[in-house]
Amino acid sequence: MVEAQIARRGVRDERVLAAMREVPRERFVIEAMRGYAFEDSALPIEAGQTISQPYIVALMLEAAAIEPSDRVLEIGAGSGYAAAVAGRLAREVHAIERLDELATLARERMAALGYDNVRIYAGDGTHGLPDAAPFDAILVAAGAPSVPATLRDQLVIGGRLVLPVGGSGVQRLLRIVRRGEDAFDEEDLGGVRFVPLIGAHGWSEPG
Repeated sequence: MVEAQIARRGVRDERVLAAMREVPRERFVIEAMRGYAFEDSALPIEAGQTISQPYIVALMLEAAAIEPSDRVLEIGAGSGYAAAVAGRLAREVHAIERLDELATLARERMAALGYDNVRIYAGDGTHGLPDAAPFDAILVAAGAPSVPATLRDQLVIGGRLVLPVGGSGVQRLLRIVRRGEDAFDEEDLGGVRFVPLIGAHGWSEPG
C-alpha cells in the first residue's frame, strides 16, 4: 500500500512512509472491511462515518512537517487511524472526535496497540484544545467553511495547520504557517473531499 499508493503519488517524507507502514490500518476499520484496508480508498467505520484514504492521510502528515519533539492536535479523529500514524511521528498527539461512540472505540484501539502518546477526547473540535495549547501542528479531517481562528491561534510561532476548506463539493487543502503573533502564510495543496466540519466554529449540525 505504502509503496504503490502513497510513495508513487509523490509523498517523499521517509518518516511519514515508515509510520504508515507501522500502523495496521485494518485495526481501524469495521471487521467486514478489513479485506479492503490496504486499498487507497475511504472506507466505512462505525457511526455511519468513514476513514480517510491512506494517500490523503500521508499527504496531510507530510504537509504538517511533524518532528519527533512536536505536540500535535487532530480534529475529527474518527476511528483514530490518522492520530495513530501521527503518534509514530510526534512526541504526543491530542485528538478530538465529535461522536462519543467513535471516541470510545479510538481510545480502545490506542490502548490495544500500546500507543500511549495518543490521547482521544470527545467534544467539539472546532474549539481546539485550549488547555493543552499551543501545538506545533494541527490537522483537521473535515471540511471547514473557513479557517477557524480558534485553531489557527493555538499554533506556536512556526506551527502548521493543515485543513480542507470549502463546502460539500471539492474543498481546497490548505497549509497555514504561523509566522508571528498575527502573521500567517497560506498555501493551497490542491482539491480534496471531506465530510463537513461540524461545530461552533464550523458548519451547523445537519437537520
